[in-house]
Amino acid sequence: MALHTPGGARSAPPIVAMRGISKHYGGVAALDKVDFHVGRGEVVALLGDNGAGKSTLIKILAGAVRADQGTVAIDGREVEIGSPAQSKALGIETVYQDLALCDNVDVPTNIFLGRELRRPLLGGVLRLFDRRRMAQETRRLLGDLRINIADIHAPVRDFSGGQRQTIAIAKAVYSDANLIIMDEPTAALGVAQQEQVLSLIENLRARGEAIVLISHNMDDVMRVADRVVILKTGRLVTDRPVSDVDRQQLVRMIVSGVEEPPLRREVLQ
Repeated sequence: MALHTPGGARSAPPIVAMRGISKHYGGVAALDKVDFHVGRGEVVALLGDNGAGKSTLIKILAGAVRADQGTVAIDGREVEIGSPAQSKALGIETVYQDLALCDNVDVPTNIFLGRELRRPLLGGVLRLFDRRRMAQETRRLLGDLRINIADIHAPVRDFSGGQRQTIAIAKAVYSDANLIIMDEPTAALGVAQQEQVLSLIENLRARGEAIVLISHNMDDVMRVADRVVILKTGRLVTDRPVSDVDRQQLVRMIVSGVEEPPLRREVLQ
């Protein structure tokens, strides 16, 4: 599915395009023919109350759940996502609220967990972890992402919630992710820590990363999202640019499940 520009030229297809996605649990429709897409360099906020279908949609992308109906395309190519391993192989990374970090080890060990760099020893008979290279790569990555971690060799448990969140996101970025899904990334963070995470999201967008932001914080959504998608009881309520809504409209549509017309903005004379 390629997008079209106003002038008629064809643009690149979305990083991820989900079409007609349905999922039922018994007689309950968790998702009912939902369309969802994310483009390169775009932050899409996925919103809705508990039970709206957000988690099911994301689990389908993450390979934890199979859709009953519909298609998923990556860069315009239809794919099957049958497991979390297949999802990761397709460049889809999810940063969950629990972060999946190892608290008792340092930043490089977390970044390279399961994909450690190694160096040969005894003519290649042994291959040991190359901790120096992993530390160098970690410093380069954090510098590129403008993440300030004073001591990367400290255990992750010693860092603030905001720093831990940025480390988890950096880990996803290092995986060469096509799409990064962030589940409530600023939940339970203080104001300064929220600013760390939101600034990182803005930096990632400027780098061309595609991001899905699941959040109940409307201020975060209004600040960093380019587009908002609202689900209600498995249905698509709206999919529109964030510039077409205000905070109050978002809340009303999340609660009611009824789409409202775009804001009418007066043209300055």
